[in-house]
This record gives sequence, structure tokens and C-alpha cells, in this order.
Amino acid sequence: MGLQIIKPGTAIDFLGKRKIAAILSAAVLLLGLVTILAQGGLRYGIDFSGGINIQVKFNEDIDVGRLNSILQDTGIPDIRAQQFGDEGKHQYLLRIPSGELQSKEVRSTVQETLSQNFEFQGVQRLEMVGPKVGEDLKDKALQALFFAVLLISIYISGRFEHKWGIAGFMAVGLLLGLYLLKQLGLPISYLVLAVFLITLGICWYLRLNYALGAVVALAHDVAITVGILTLLGKDFELNTVAALLTIIGYSLNDTIVVFDRVRENLRAKKPLPLKETINASINQTLSRTLLTSGTTLLVVLSLVFLGGGVIYDFAVALLIGVIVGT
Repeated sequence: MGLQIIKPGTAIDFLGKRKIAAILSAAVLLLGLVTILAQGGLRYGIDFSGGINIQVKFNEDIDVGRLNSILQDTGIPDIRAQQFGDEGKHQYLLRIPSGELQSKEVRSTVQETLSQNFEFQGVQRLEMVGPKVGEDLKDKALQALFFAVLLISIYISGRFEHKWGIAGFMAVGLLLGLYLLKQLGLPISYLVLAVFLITLGICWYLRLNYALGAVVALAHDVAITVGILTLLGKDFELNTVAALLTIIGYSLNDTIVVFDRVRENLRAKKPLPLKETINASINQTLSRTLLTSGTTLLVVLSLVFLGGGVIYDFAVALLIGVIVGT
């Protein structure tokens, strides 16, 4: 018999608290949306907007305000600094949102300016992304998120409702819709949103209840994670997209476990009403959920505190997603 941290027979009324949960989710989503609108959209990192990242190191901690003030005298447009990694490592990341500059000239200018004003160890790394490459990466990242949700809805439809034919028809329809919308010249972000709404509509119309529930749950987890990251002032980069895709996979794994138990309970000789069936199913899988989430959180917390600055934002996004998804 497997390890259990929840006693058999536990009967927590999860659905009885659904209104409270819905209000909390709506509040976080609304706050995130307001923040995104207030700053004019998501704040993209160098990966998506194009530009230069320069990681530098000093012999001691530097006041970021003073560092930014001195960097303005370099003549490099819109350069800004932020602390990178742990405080004791004295590392900072300089971001230049312009892909038109020459990396050699930028490196020499930064090194000369910082050496004159601080106890400067040197440039640790320099990354440059052109604006065209950044735009292509952003489009591909959004498409990756869309196709992840699309394939999940197809899998859930076939796996739980044995409607592979309908799921395949839905996939063809959505791909055709995506192609037709592309011909109108709409930005990829609008295309993904439009096709996602069409996916929800098709799932509802065809009564693909498990797929509809899974897609809404995944959208909820991703949207709240994005909102919280925006509130924290994080830039959206390839690492962030990788974290969101990981969250989608993790959330789906837990969703499938609960759906399996719901389906088994509905097939019982004397099935309970749907609300009681769902409550019972969640309680029966609660030990597994908490054990899986707990061990995952230990790993993610290790990444947050010990992983270093390179994967810090990735680890923070994972931490938020795991908590919200659970």
C-alpha cells in the first residue's frame, strides 16, 4: 500500500468552496490584466524584443541607482542595470533594448566606463539578439503554447471520452482556422487568442466535457502565473515560456489523475450525484496530489535559492505555477 498523508475517508467539501476560489482567481487575474494594460502590454526581454544582455561582475556590491546613473553617461540608449543572482556574488545584468548596436563597441564602452568608476572585474558574458530574430522567437513561443493546449485537448477527448474522430476533426478545423486568420495579417498573439476561444467553443458545442475542463484549467494556471510574474516586474523571455510549458505539462498530469478517478466513480454500480462524485474523487487523490506537489516544490525551491541568476526567473515561474496548479 502506497504512502498516504491524508486519512482514508476524508471528506473535504472542495466544491462547497468553489465560489471563494473563483473570486480569488478572478481577483488575481483582474489585477494582472490591469497591470499588463497599465504598462502597455507584457514586458518582453531581450530574447523577444531584440537587444543586448551584458553580465558584469564587481569586487563589491554596487548601488543599482548609482550604476544606472553612470551608465547613462555612456551614450548607449536605454541601458539599464539590475542585480543578477545572489547579493554576495556582486553580479549585475545590463540590458540594452536595441539590436542595432555593435557588440564589440558596446563591450569596450561598458568596460571602460565601469573600470573608471568601480572596482570592476570584467564582463562575464554578452548576448545579442537582433529585432527580427526576437520577433520570430516570440511568434514561435506563442505558437508552442497554442499547440500544447490544442494537442492536450485532443488527447483528453480521446483518452476520457473515446471521441478520437471528433477530436481529430476539431484539430483539422482549428488548424484551418489558424491558417485563414493568418491570411488576414493579424498578429500572432491575436491569432492564438482567437483560436483558443474557438477551441473552447468547439469543446462546449461537441460536449467534450473533460477536454473543456482540462483546457480551462490549463488556461487558468498559465494566466495567473503570467499575471503574478507581471506584478513582480519580471521580463518575459524564452526561460519564461519554457516554464509555462512545464507548468502546462505538470498541471495536466494532476488533472488526468483526478479525471481518471471521477470516471471510475461515475461507472460505479450506484454512482453519487456529480457534485459528490467530484468531491469524493478529489479527496481520494488528495494524498497523491500533495505528495507529488510537495516533492516538486522542494526541487523548485532549491532552484530558486541555489540555482543562480541564470535560471532564477524560470524557477520563480515554476514555483508560482506549481502552487496555483495544485
